[in-house]
Amino acid sequence: MPSDASPFLRHLTDCNTASPEGKRSPLSLGGVPSGWLAPELFTRMEAAGFGTRDKGFNVPHPAKLEALGETLAEEGFYKSHHELFDVCTDMDQPVVGRIDRGALPLFGFVATGVHMNGLVRKADGLYLWTGRRAANKRLDPSKLDHLVAGGMPAGHTPREALVKEAAEEASIPAALAEQAVQAGRLVYALDRPEGLRRDILYCYDLYLPESFEPTAADGEVESFALLPLSEAYRIVRDTDAFKFNVNLVLIDLFLRTGLIDPRSTQGMALRTGLDRGLSPVSPGQSVTLQAE
Repeated sequence: MPSDASPFLRHLTDCNTASPEGKRSPLSLGGVPSGWLAPELFTRMEAAGFGTRDKGFNVPHPAKLEALGETLAEEGFYKSHHELFDVCTDMDQPVVGRIDRGALPLFGFVATGVHMNGLVRKADGLYLWTGRRAANKRLDPSKLDHLVAGGMPAGHTPREALVKEAAEEASIPAALAEQAVQAGRLVYALDRPEGLRRDILYCYDLYLPESFEPTAADGEVESFALLPLSEAYRIVRDTDAFKFNVNLVLIDLFLRTGLIDPRSTQGMALRTGLDRGLSPVSPGQSVTLQAE
């Protein structure tokens, strides 16, 4: 398998497009820089007394974010997912509030999710389970996806979220899902139609028995397919068929399994690109993408 990494670099670039300066306004929680407010909320937040576009915005009582998010959904600023996510002022900081996941990109808050490589060892090599997102999904309909992937609901640890998503998306028993091994943590920031995505992905590998057959339990997956890892490599290299952030997790997997030679010049450039992707947090600050 060729180890040319250059075709993969575009996926890293595509997932690090965020440049909030000039469009968004810095947003603080309890006086601590925490996010970037979308322009469509400037007038509404100014009217509520949370600051101004020129001086920045501050929500003095982060515990009231949940109620604020509900109000904004009722007023039509976004469509509620009816699922609360924890809100932190920065990566690895304590939870200060909760808000509907649909509001996170509008406020430019950090969001956390889990992605799992569902792998199968066969006599002829390594295989990867993939899912195809349902055509009626709000975001990225019909794109290829991981066997298990999803956001981290409020009050959940990454592993708890993984076990929950594994049951809902692929009917994987908890005892089997618990065998997944954390392979890394990726951070990126990009502008999307829904707003500013500043995501932290906890990445896992789970080796599944050949007899395992996933079954969609929540209707979010249209179908599953077991692909040779070399075919997944080709798809990521040559197409945009996978959901945008799945590409990053798979590139890391390709480096770890040797499909991309991590010692080659381009492999090292790709590894560096993953490790140093930037995610803007607050004026003058950034967090670094980590692969652990």
